[in-house]
This record gives sequence, structure tokens and C-alpha cells, in this order.
Amino acid sequence: MRCNDVERVVYFFLDGALDPKRCEDFASHLHVCPECQTRTIVHRRILVFLKRRLTPMSAPARLKLRLSRALRAFAE
Repeated sequence: MRCNDVERVVYFFLDGALDPKRCEDFASHLHVCPECQTRTIVHRRILVFLKRRLTPMSAPARLKLRLSRALRAFAE
């Protein structure tokens, strides 16, 4: 695997979506290419950050109740 291949499939690798052979090739390339290894670490950090920031949050129970009442009143 070459550097430009790594750039194209890095997110597939991080998501675990590469087939075993390509995953092995990717990991082997990282062992011999510090630039791609650094880039992959940065992409992993970006993914972790995004997953943390995009975690769904539930509305407070009181707000849900108020919305439910308002919708029922509107429907009547």
C-alpha cells in the first residue's frame, strides 16, 4: 500500500470497514511510514472528537411533558 492509498481509505480503516487483507496492508504501511502514521492518529482524534460532540442528548422530562401537552391541545 502506498501513501495515497492510505489517504483514501483511512476512515474505512478506522471504522473497521476494510477487508482483513487491506487492513493488514494498511497497518504494515503505518509501521514503515511515520507521516501516514501521524496522519492516521490525527484522523482518529478527529473521529473521537466528532463522536463525542455528536452524541444524541435527550430533552429533559419536563420539556417533553410540556411539548406533549401543547401538541395535544393543538390537535383538539
